[in-house]
Amino acid sequence: MAFNLLLLPGDGIGPEVMGEVKKLVDWMNKTGMVKFETETDLVGGAAFDAHKVAVSEDAMKKALSADAVLFGAVGGPKWDNVPYDARPEAGLLRLRKDLGLFANLRPAICYPALADASSLKRDLVEGLDIVIVRELTGGVYFGEPKEIVTLENGEKRAVDTQVYTTHEIERIGRVAFELARKRNNKVTSSEKRNVMKSGVLWNQVISALHKREYPDVTLEHQLADALGMQLVRYPKQFDVIVTDNLFGDMLSDVAAMLTGSLGMLPSASLGAEDPSTGKRKALYEPVHGSAPDIAGRGLANPIAMFGSFAMALRYSFGLGKEADLVEKAISMALDQGLRTKDIAAPGQNAVSTTEMGDTIIKTVQKLAG
Repeated sequence: MAFNLLLLPGDGIGPEVMGEVKKLVDWMNKTGMVKFETETDLVGGAAFDAHKVAVSEDAMKKALSADAVLFGAVGGPKWDNVPYDARPEAGLLRLRKDLGLFANLRPAICYPALADASSLKRDLVEGLDIVIVRELTGGVYFGEPKEIVTLENGEKRAVDTQVYTTHEIERIGRVAFELARKRNNKVTSSEKRNVMKSGVLWNQVISALHKREYPDVTLEHQLADALGMQLVRYPKQFDVIVTDNLFGDMLSDVAAMLTGSLGMLPSASLGAEDPSTGKRKALYEPVHGSAPDIAGRGLANPIAMFGSFAMALRYSFGLGKEADLVEKAISMALDQGLRTKDIAAPGQNAVSTTEMGDTIIKTVQKLAG
């Protein structure tokens, strides 16, 4: 059976890190370990340059029919002044919305070899392994009205609307509770119920869902600002954190920096399970941005892209053993002392994007026997 994988490299360092993972995909195909049918298309600024839109209708058709989408990164100063609806980020937002990708999984893992790269003390982050489950298609990013209007006195007023329904909160809650059952069986739900009505509803719905369907999982509630503080004070107290679109955006970046570098962390965005096939639409992407300042210089860290591919193997293709191989190869490469510039200590020789990628692939090959 062949899996259909759509590659959307995007802008900046996206094509470079995607190129490293493509070499691993090609090797897996060649050896027969896994059979992939891959297609490649444009997204972001690259799509705007070619089609004047952030993602073309043809690329969307490919994404809707793919078993999984692997996404690089989008954006850069070159496209700062394009029309708002055609900005590079609009391509990613449309993919999330049209594919129904409501659940964003952001692991924050601190490899022992990199504990000193974190801005926190080693004992606070060494062995860190948490996941933030962020609701991705609701909340203030999509709520209406969303507008800037001119008032009668000439002043401008901007409005963004935070909106959530019981259904939206329940389905992201289920993803968090199910994930926790496979980990350390603890969920921390986060909102701002002290000042936001959407937070009151979020708290009520998660509590009721827990009591009704997941009483075996430990559940705690924390206000989002307090949780941000606790992530910096003692992050290893958490297992799975579930929160809304806005707070998830911020808290997952805080968690990412605990590990030492945004270049290290993958993510998965999942849709609802198809009742007939059991499959979900899914998009996998590194947490890092397009980093246009280092694009084309061989400095980019491909580890987050490899990690994103490992998540695709695990969640979209049911290939847990192969995912383990990739994740173990990443850890072994770091244990060998390999560092790209973003994670190298002062004075330490840094390897190139290709050198890091080739080492990870060769390690996968050795582990596979």
